[in-house]
Amino acid sequence: MTLPAYVTQVQSAHPGVEASEFRGQTRLKVAPDRLFELLSALRNDHGFDMLADVTCVDYLTYRGATDRFGLVYVLVGTQTNERCIVRTYLNEPDLTVQSAVPLWKGADWLEREVWDMFGIRFRGHPDLRRILLPEEFTAHPLRKDYPLQGRGERHNFPVLTRSNS
Repeated sequence: MTLPAYVTQVQSAHPGVEASEFRGQTRLKVAPDRLFELLSALRNDHGFDMLADVTCVDYLTYRGATDRFGLVYVLVGTQTNERCIVRTYLNEPDLTVQSAVPLWKGADWLEREVWDMFGIRFRGHPDLRRILLPEEFTAHPLRKDYPLQGRGERHNFPVLTRSNS
């Protein structure tokens, strides 16, 4: 496993960061309370100037999984064309991390989507509200414990009709 030089620097400056490589992609794992600090260092000190994605994985039914949710950030260094995957793991009842919006404005809608679909809260987010579902919707439908047919919520919302004119 050959990791880029910045990984050693990150690990020495941020104890507890675990590194690995998979199919040429560098992956860093960090505790939730150290996430913002690591993201900030990767952006400011190591050239990862673009946030390509923020997503989440629910490991509820995964065999051998020790954590419920995996929060995933995909960073890109546009000058070097390097990618870095940053992961942190969360468990109920504390599903909160610091928002990355102060680092990348593009995190705004990405974090709102993760909140809407998985229920992960982003502390300090400027406008954390649903982005895909109505505000009245009370569940987070991409969680593995959410029923495939829903819980009847969609029957409580008005049907939208569109004219063909």
